[in-house]
Amino acid sequence: QVQLVESGGGSVQAGGSLRLSCAFSGSLFSTPSMAWFRQTPGKEREGVATFGRIGTFNYADSVKGRFTISKENAKNIFYLQMDSLKPEDTAIYYCAADADYDTRYGPLEPSLYRYWGQGTQVTVSS
Repeated sequence: QVQLVESGGGSVQAGGSLRLSCAFSGSLFSTPSMAWFRQTPGKEREGVATFGRIGTFNYADSVKGRFTISKENAKNIFYLQMDSLKPEDTAIYYCAADADYDTRYGPLEPSLYRYWGQGTQVTVSS
């Protein structure tokens, strides 16, 4: 059984930084594609940053230059470093992972990922 657990959310003022972590365990796979998504009330879940298992990175235009996705293979953890945060970054952030063929490039499409964390709230005040 695959399990993903996020941590690191919280409240911060605009211009500040937060780092989210996602630890995955279970009979997953050695090299999954990993992704971060976010969602606000009344809106669809949107892709933020992904790391494709073939070595590709993808970022939403709204976070390019501010957010960085990375991984720590030895600990089965991946991160989302968020800098220069803006109030519009306020959302529930979810990590996701999969090793299916369709996710090998790390697409920003949430429907392609089967395994999800429970979500962590990020609030940015102005």
